[in-house]
Amino acid sequence: MNRRRLSLLGAAAALTLAVAGCGGSQPAQDGSSGSASAAPVTLEQVKKDGVLTVGTEGTYRPFSFHQDGAGELTGYDVEVITEVAKKLGVEPKFEETQWDAIFAGLEAGRFEVIANQVTINDERKAKYDFSEPYTVSNGVIVTKADNSDITSFADLKGKTTAQSLTSNWYTLAKDSGANVESVEGWAQAVSLLEQGRVDATINDNLTYLDYQSTNNNKDIKVAATTEDQSKVGLAFQKGSTDLVDAVDKALDELRADGTLAKISEKYFGEDVSQ
Repeated sequence: MNRRRLSLLGAAAALTLAVAGCGGSQPAQDGSSGSASAAPVTLEQVKKDGVLTVGTEGTYRPFSFHQDGAGELTGYDVEVITEVAKKLGVEPKFEETQWDAIFAGLEAGRFEVIANQVTINDERKAKYDFSEPYTVSNGVIVTKADNSDITSFADLKGKTTAQSLTSNWYTLAKDSGANVESVEGWAQAVSLLEQGRVDATINDNLTYLDYQSTNNNKDIKVAATTEDQSKVGLAFQKGSTDLVDAVDKALDELRADGTLAKISEKYFGEDVSQ
């Protein structure tokens, strides 16, 4: 999950997205394709067509994936945008694409919205319109359940954490004074933690919740949580004001009637929508 989330300490401000361009143009460094954009679609046009076209990966569990690898497209983001489309009175049509090409597809008009855990940040807000957040998450320190030495990020000084060297959490671990053991991902980090070869690992709370929803591992726990949060919204072409307003109204209604909480609890065991 880390590739879509900015460091909660601002470490990822220096990171850029290189997205595949259209018509052979070179990718821009701000997540855009570097080529001319299609005109943003209006709410009136979406309603006239009866379809909201959605860009998503289809390979990003538990947010957008195919059940059992080849079954129906499902996931947290897929269910959220499906419910939003219902509120708009239209059908969702999913266009699956790789993450590296997803913003270029939006700009080219292949779809009207991206539902794929796009973190809201100033750089992206300068290029795209966003709905209000439908996913909110913190960073967490995960330790063995019987560990009482680590209760804050300050306690990581001199301790060893397991982190992917390319993740945002590696920077946070180093900034906290930890020694870092390199791992390929979350599964390997948990394995080293259980073996006692590291003291902790830092990751996104959604990663932890997703893991626990299927594994219920009582040997590990969340020892501390960051104060700052990352927020995820649905992304639109700049200028999609009336469509974004309608989507925000739909999200408000889905939050008020408990639908977002229900979808959250299905995938994460708790409400991550606010």
